[in-house]
Amino acid sequence: MALPPLAVQPEQRPGIPGRRQERPRLYAVDGIRLLAALMVALHHYAGTRRANMPDNLIWDRPVSDIMPTVFHVAAYGWIGVEIFFVISGFVICMSCWGRTPRQFFVSRVIRLYPAYWFAVLFTTAVLAALPGVWEQLRARDVLLNLTMLQSGSGVRNVDGVYWTLWSELRFYLLFLAVVWRGLTYRRVVVFCCVWGAAAMLAPVADFPLLDLLAAPESAWYFIAGLALYLMHRFGQDLLLWGILGMAWLMAQKELGDRIDEVEHVSSWRGAVLIFTVFLLVMVAVALGWTDRVRWRWLVTAGSLTYPLYLMHYAAGTAVINRLRDEMDARLLVAVVLAGFLLLSWAAHRFVERPVAGAVKRGLEGAFVRLRADQAG
Repeated sequence: MALPPLAVQPEQRPGIPGRRQERPRLYAVDGIRLLAALMVALHHYAGTRRANMPDNLIWDRPVSDIMPTVFHVAAYGWIGVEIFFVISGFVICMSCWGRTPRQFFVSRVIRLYPAYWFAVLFTTAVLAALPGVWEQLRARDVLLNLTMLQSGSGVRNVDGVYWTLWSELRFYLLFLAVVWRGLTYRRVVVFCCVWGAAAMLAPVADFPLLDLLAAPESAWYFIAGLALYLMHRFGQDLLLWGILGMAWLMAQKELGDRIDEVEHVSSWRGAVLIFTVFLLVMVAVALGWTDRVRWRWLVTAGSLTYPLYLMHYAAGTAVINRLRDEMDARLLVAVVLAGFLLLSWAAHRFVERPVAGAVKRGLEGAFVRLRADQAG
């Protein structure tokens, strides 16, 4: 879910040797990212199975009784996570093109950790101040959460939304192998095919390590994003359409599995329709049909996405629990969303940016020392 700034990338198309064309910044993707984050937040506040249970701790009664129309819309907001995964595949491939493994590592650390550290501490403080909705973790587990590796240690997340970061980290680990060799059209296509085959085999292989690395529950979303970026950079061809089509076919199965096993509040047809529309929008982005969208406020919108995603759920539902009897439910959801958007802007401006700059300088200094030691 963690995405870097959408920098302009040079385009090299097959069949036009030496010709390089500059594509404008992808403002449309910034807007899609924020829309996906708002979908997820609305889902968590007013569309989950938990929020629709009698005597639930968030609203105290089924949210579908309080605001039925909002509930039926919010019930599909979880698809924002799958949208994040597709965009992540697209943007990671774009931002890593021409970069070294060292640059890839530094960019991922400074993009993921500063906002995440703040979110862990912020959520822990809010849950301590507003108990009753979520169980508080032990201090040792909160500290382990700061590593972002708690899922690998069997420790609960401070906030349930962090599960997606575990999927992102595994994607980065796998994609690092391609970055190490140097990104090319052929290597990324081969990576998509090999990873897709591993994700297909993992559920029946009875080999836990393969299942862990292949991440079959999210792999095809990232693969779709990679194929879309190759379309953006090199132009469309039948092979890329085939990879994207296979990703869609596998994704519709994963959407159904998530509905049956986790969500229980939305239909498969509706979920597939929403996801398909999103993929078509991303195809339009990849083919350059949205290049005229150049609204600069979308840059700010995109910068709010990651902090908003990290902070909204546990803390936001704890706030709703305390204020649910004080104002209209629809107004309360709108106020909480607006409050977390404002907080996300402040976290990005006053925490994420300065801390990321300091960490980047420190890491680059450390790598200079490593190179000097190797040369010596």
